[in-house]
Amino acid sequence: MIPSMNSILTTEIQVETQGSENYKMFFTEKFINGHVNELEAMHQVIYKILNTERYQYIIYSWDYGIETLDLYGEPISYICPEIERRIIEALIQDDRIESIDNFEFDYSKKGKLLVTFSVHTIYGDLEEEKVVNY
Repeated sequence: MIPSMNSILTTEIQVETQGSENYKMFFTEKFINGHVNELEAMHQVIYKILNTERYQYIIYSWDYGIETLDLYGEPISYICPEIERRIIEALIQDDRIESIDNFEFDYSKKGKLLVTFSVHTIYGDLEEEKVVNY
């Protein structure tokens, strides 16, 4: 007996993109309350990605987060271009982020590098920052 083709195999599948609504996180007070969407949600997404060390947490895929632990002890001339590449690599994984540019580096505080940059999303532009210990 030859199996017949099921209609499920011939049905066209449509993929829907989920919205950007998230729970609102209060970072300094350390609690979650309410909802945010679009630009404010993207700000939270960027914060979470850049504050999650890649490969350290089994609940996240290996594409999520940023690698910073191996930068300790490296010269600033290596860290600046490398952290720029790593920030772009980490954030571009989110399909709502179109590009990242306008990087500026401030290493006036000993052992800390302040990186400021622009993130262009489908909802608008954001100015973000990341502090890296070296």
